[in-house]
Amino acid sequence: MAETRQLVDKLWSYAGVLRDAGVGVLEYTEQLTYLLFLKMAHERANRALKPEQVVPEQYSWQRLLDADGAALEAEYTLILQGLGRQPGMLGTIFRKAENRVQDPAILKRLVHDLIDKETWSGGGDINGDAYESLLSKGASDKGSGAGQYFTPRSIISAMVEVVKPTVEDSVIDPACGTGGFLLGAHAYASKDAAHMNPEQRAHLRSGFVHGVELVDGTARLGAMNLLLHGMGDAKGESLIEVKDALVADPGKRWSVVLANPPFGTKSSITMVGADGKAAREDREIERSDFTVTTSNKQLNFLQHIMTILDINGRAAVVLPDNVLFEGGAGEALRRRLLKSFDLHTILRLPTGVFYAQGVKANVLFFDKKPASETPWTAETWVYDLRTNQHFTLKQNPLTRKHLDDFVACAKPGRPRKERVETERFKAFTYEELVGREKVNLDITWLRDESLEALDNLPAPDVIAREIVEDLTAALEEFSAVADALEAKETAEA
Repeated sequence: MAETRQLVDKLWSYAGVLRDAGVGVLEYTEQLTYLLFLKMAHERANRALKPEQVVPEQYSWQRLLDADGAALEAEYTLILQGLGRQPGMLGTIFRKAENRVQDPAILKRLVHDLIDKETWSGGGDINGDAYESLLSKGASDKGSGAGQYFTPRSIISAMVEVVKPTVEDSVIDPACGTGGFLLGAHAYASKDAAHMNPEQRAHLRSGFVHGVELVDGTARLGAMNLLLHGMGDAKGESLIEVKDALVADPGKRWSVVLANPPFGTKSSITMVGADGKAAREDREIERSDFTVTTSNKQLNFLQHIMTILDINGRAAVVLPDNVLFEGGAGEALRRRLLKSFDLHTILRLPTGVFYAQGVKANVLFFDKKPASETPWTAETWVYDLRTNQHFTLKQNPLTRKHLDDFVACAKPGRPRKERVETERFKAFTYEELVGREKVNLDITWLRDESLEALDNLPAPDVIAREIVEDLTAALEEFSAVADALEAKETAEA
């Protein structure tokens, strides 16, 4: 752990140097990704046993080591452009790559002092954890905007433990960001690696996880994150596919889906008009496998996950409150989820745990079942980790320990009949749920202590943050209502 921390501190120290040179945190992490990949390829090409040429010789790390001054900058740019045209993993890492380090002296320090002095391809957990920690630091940097691609690892850990992926599973995240869910599933399934046969180890390395990511820059960070943790093949196909997951049914099915789809409710495309100006246009996703047609991105991701999950597969998905109570398309989708799937658990997450503010979220755990005349959801257990809980990203962050009680109550791997109601964990039957107005699954029962006495009020910064989150959520709902009314008027015109 100490060695990992030292490496993280060393990597992060250069972020300040580059920030002064006009390179942001996300851009810095991207540049590190390019350089790390080239160094790892260099190590693989020069190892004593079974050397392997991952990148063409004209784009090798040695070219950077041998260059200096303006020639170094030119060589680096040439390498990025050349590798960006390659297929497979190379294309995912270097697609649309650009040199953001315009100072040759700083670039030389990155190459010689920061990257070349470490061994990366054989570093295993140390270097993988260092890179993951670097992504975490970048996500916490408010100005970078990276937080929207980063799910707190404490939440991922609890979700994975409830789903319990094994080496026999195939795991997908259709909005994988920097790959946190894929790493969490892989780490959990790898605990018994010593007892696995060669075929199982090969599956765990190359076929166990699959990610889809819309943004090129984020996909490259995720691909490198997996690679540094021993997943995938630098010379083969990427485990992360760069595309819009919502466009079509991929045809393939997975036994486990773990996801935190991007915040925001609208799906949109960028249109360039005759005047050359770009504008975003809301779009409804029409797919034959979808229950409802809507422009609500969260509902569309939920429908996509319902499609790609295999029969008897398990899913755990982070979704905002509006998915639980929104009428119209939301109600129709909830009815299908309760009837055709087993929505066995809902975790109400507290506020102040995500880097992207303004969304109150939940984790929905459900299993896909074969067609049946009777509903598959007999009862849904709701765990309230929100009421009377106050967290902040820095002063009082949510840790894995805060989720221990939820995991213990959920009894993963045990029959549901062994679950026991507690103050925060309560069961609701199918009849109770469908009998609620609009099948509203946004269920609360605990008394909010802060409303009863001034002595129980949380700190002023917590109150201010919760007010902002409430207002942001309210504005999202007002916007959704306005859009629905506008669509209705257009249809009637």
